[in-house]
Amino acid sequence: MQQSIQTNLRRMKNFLGFSRSFLIRKNPIKLFSKEFTAMLKNFLSMGKKRKMVKYRLNYQLYKLNQMEKLIAQNNDHVFLRGNKFNEMR
Repeated sequence: MQQSIQTNLRRMKNFLGFSRSFLIRKNPIKLFSKEFTAMLKNFLSMGKKRKMVKYRLNYQLYKLNQMEKLIAQNNDHVFLRGNKFNEMR
């Protein structure tokens, strides 16, 4: 009886030691706080990111319009003025 109690106490002590070392290694509170701050930074910088994406999109549309104008100017059939390109697109 005393032997089994000692064995169970030793096992419990080992389990608590493993649990403690795991919590020290993988500290869930630190991990949660780190993830939370990253999510908060991401959420607060959403407006900036949206502005950057909008700027890039407008720039690409500007380049596309420039290319269409160049194609229309260099086209043999000047009367088309890029309409065929628009239809192809």
